[in-house]
Amino acid sequence: MDRIVSNEELEFEGEVQKNLRPKRLAEYIGQESLKEKMSIFIEAAKKRGGCIDHILLYGPPGLGKTTLAGVIATEMGVNLKITSGPILDKAGDLAAILTSLEENDILFIDEIHRLNTSVEEILYPAMEDGELDIIIGKGPSARSIRIELPPFTLIGATTRAGLLSSPLRDRFGVVHRMDYYKENELEGIVKRGGAILGVKVEEEGAKEIALRSRGTPRIANRLLKRVRDYCEIKGNGVVDLNSAIKALNILGVDKQGLDELDRDIIKAIIENYGGGPVGVETLALMLGEDRRTIEEVYEPYLVKIGYIKRTSRGRMVTEKAYNHFEIKE
Repeated sequence: MDRIVSNEELEFEGEVQKNLRPKRLAEYIGQESLKEKMSIFIEAAKKRGGCIDHILLYGPPGLGKTTLAGVIATEMGVNLKITSGPILDKAGDLAAILTSLEENDILFIDEIHRLNTSVEEILYPAMEDGELDIIIGKGPSARSIRIELPPFTLIGATTRAGLLSSPLRDRFGVVHRMDYYKENELEGIVKRGGAILGVKVEEEGAKEIALRSRGTPRIANRLLKRVRDYCEIKGNGVVDLNSAIKALNILGVDKQGLDELDRDIIKAIIENYGGGPVGVETLALMLGEDRRTIEEVYEPYLVKIGYIKRTSRGRMVTEKAYNHFEIKE
């Protein structure tokens, strides 16, 4: 089931999210330190007539890694080719993409930590020397040929930087962690999205959506679209505080950005295990999910806001969560 607060892009919303993405660095809200660095690198590269160093962006999904790659390509006036690690099964798949690049183009690889070893090894000489080694033929008659590639920039994105091999990570000239967004930054994103969608968004309405967006622009834009729908049918077409609260309550997203599943996890630990500790395997069985989904999808936000604590004995609900649900320990 697709969750309204999922920070992954949902299947049905790709085109709308794409329309809401900024195209230029001046339109890109948040990630100020990264923007400052990128503006310097872009200007320096343009002045030299060359390309930017290879860039690795890591952090949770939905924070704008793909968007930033598009912005950099626009600012540089070059083409952007987008692919992802799991799609590149064979070395030939990546070789075909690399040989199709034009001078100073940008290649964006999402989920780069999921590249298989044979594909990853092709990247090493391509990133370092601008050359591509290809084996032609099989057995004793096989021979290696080297193709010179035009200068290009690889932008890799990953939600799990720790899974990246050291040889690959070391070949990136710029490595940056993308942080969750502040509420005032999300407000700006909501207002900008409203202008693109053609809906009036009042200050308090934008604040309420930002408050419940879990620090993630993708979720802020998704909530804005659902609130807009509510306002058009049940309101006066304006996203104000009252309509935002009513719409978000109907969606089941509370003031901390928790949805029904988040609340079920916390309440289950409190009611069934006295607040914990409870092992992640037990938690997975209780929720009917696998361990990896619990650890990678459900837990990170609850840990981030301090509602669940990971300990050596298992997961524990914190005093902060008890207070949020008005339950006495």
